[in-house]
Amino acid sequence: MNFQKLFIIGHLTKDPTLSYTPNQQPVCEFGIATNRNWTGQDGQKKEEVLFLDCAMYGKRASVIREYCSKGDPLLIEGRLKLDTWQATDGTNRSKIRVIVENFEFLGERRDKQGPQNSQQKPPVVDDKNEAPF
Repeated sequence: MNFQKLFIIGHLTKDPTLSYTPNQQPVCEFGIATNRNWTGQDGQKKEEVLFLDCAMYGKRASVIREYCSKGDPLLIEGRLKLDTWQATDGTNRSKIRVIVENFEFLGERRDKQGPQNSQQKPPVVDDKNEAPF
């Protein structure tokens, strides 16, 4: 039996982009950074930052694009996927990407113009299992 589930809290590293698959399914791509702090054996404080590429498919992908921007905190839930391709020079390339299956906004809600009334909330959209793979 195999099982894979990720939970990551981080900040967006760039504004999300929205595109569409050939069958017109929305896909939102964004980067997220998360860090780990610890104290080494020598007593020195240390920090490790991890940058991840993420993609979300379905109706909720457009919600991320509309309500999130660079620097916003976000909790994502998902799984890892290995993307492989051949570069123009003929070499094989690969990259691990997070396929986001669910997310939660963290912190104060804001749109592209800045902070908003905290009573306003993004729409709730249920589109479980809409990822094409």
